[in-house]
Amino acid sequence: MGSLFEELEAREAAARVQVEELEAELVELSGKLELARESLKRLRITWETVTEVLEEMETEMPVVADVGPSRSGERMASAYAGAERQVIGVLTVPNWQPGMMSDVLPSVYRDIVEVVADAPGPIRAKQIVPRIGLPTETRKIEGTRSKLKRLVERGWLDEEAPGLFTPARRPTAAPPNSR
Repeated sequence: MGSLFEELEAREAAARVQVEELEAELVELSGKLELARESLKRLRITWETVTEVLEEMETEMPVVADVGPSRSGERMASAYAGAERQVIGVLTVPNWQPGMMSDVLPSVYRDIVEVVADAPGPIRAKQIVPRIGLPTETRKIEGTRSKLKRLVERGWLDEEAPGLFTPARRPTAAPPNSR
């Protein structure tokens, strides 16, 4: 009979190990479930907030954008006409206009414009990165190059040659008596 009791003890130990493993897995899955529920909750709140904002924008703006014929053949207007022109919660780089100073730019762009302005000549992205306090890593250089290109597009800087940036040469008003 001794071997029967030993077999029962072995099976009980194996069952105990299995129960402990399943309980640990249950705790892990419960944690994952809670994270997924929290993510879902945040997405629902975001959805509701965006819907509210768009509804407010709809009531404030006239409906003017023609989006073409509906299935019934009649012309329809977008309920969110003009919404794409309003930027909410995003820092943007405005197009340069006469009289505009760099203080309207987000701080990192302002720093870049100042470094380019202080440089004795054309300057490259890899020379700007350490001067604005970033490590000279490839990803930081590429990010800065992207910002430089955006500043060129918006009229804040010029790209004299590929990769060489200078302060923008802005057209000056001609004297009234000149031809």
